[in-house]
Amino acid sequence: MDAFHLIRYIIAGSLERDFIITSQGNTHFDIPGGSLLYAAGGLALWDSGVGLVGSVGEDYPQEWFERFNQTGLDARGVSILPKTIDLRSFIFYLENKRYQSLNPIAQFAQMGIAIPRALLGYIPTHQRQKTANSNTGPLITLNQIPTDYLDATAAHLCPMESKVQATLISHLQGRVNNLSLDTHESYMKASGWDVLPRLLSNIKILHTSEEDLQNLFKGRTTVLWEMIEALAVYGLEIIAVKRGRNGQYLYDCLAKRRWSVPAYPVTVVDTTGCGDAFCGGFLAGYQNSYDPLDAVLHGNISASFCLEGIGPFYLTSVLPGLASARLYRLKEMVKRV
Repeated sequence: MDAFHLIRYIIAGSLERDFIITSQGNTHFDIPGGSLLYAAGGLALWDSGVGLVGSVGEDYPQEWFERFNQTGLDARGVSILPKTIDLRSFIFYLENKRYQSLNPIAQFAQMGIAIPRALLGYIPTHQRQKTANSNTGPLITLNQIPTDYLDATAAHLCPMESKVQATLISHLQGRVNNLSLDTHESYMKASGWDVLPRLLSNIKILHTSEEDLQNLFKGRTTVLWEMIEALAVYGLEIIAVKRGRNGQYLYDCLAKRRWSVPAYPVTVVDTTGCGDAFCGGFLAGYQNSYDPLDAVLHGNISASFCLEGIGPFYLTSVLPGLASARLYRLKEMVKRV
């Protein structure tokens, strides 16, 4: 087995075909996207040996797999299903705030831009998921995971439906030392408490967003740190909360230590995937030092580069040394809470 196939990390998530209009009016149509690639890009900024786990249809551009190989990502765990799967995602920004339009035709007409043929008949992801027999989301099965992937020492599960995450956790538990999970909006709500124990009690690192926490604890508390500490009782070791332009909160559940980390200052071009890039960078940082604070700093810097460019592969074009320089500067900005 060559060095390319020495898998140290597993990342499972979704692959998408993104159609993006930035707040500056720049268009980027039918480019690789999805939580899987952004998390992998955030990790690949710091380390190698990343194995991808996900599913696409037979209509997924085959040339994109060559791009994965060129950037050192192992896609043997990506299953190509014998059917077409609508993976399109239309995203546009107004003043750096992200929107997913219900009516792309109207949005393009308002901007005076011709709608691309590839976007005709577009139905937003959340509407497709409500349709009977819908072919959306990462259709992941355990038998598609290459055997040598299970030699990895760390894995990250991107936002997915709870059933998919729970199945992967049960398969990876006891095989992978460091298992992290990013929450999905479908169960981060007041009615989702029954789902959490089987997910959180078997992982080490939890990633979530401030918005997801607020939705989960609606009617219970409005204090963010109370929310974080309430989730720690499930046996988690680390909780990282993504707060957008406000950076991150980090809670070391074992040492009961809190940190506030500001977002590294950059000129924002596109926020797509920055939360996923953070999670990937975090895992790489944690594997390097087993220090939660060092991990969140790595994730923060991965997110900063993601914000500056378009698409997940922008992260792979970062000049050597620039990431480390940012990391050094960010350490001086951390605050103990």
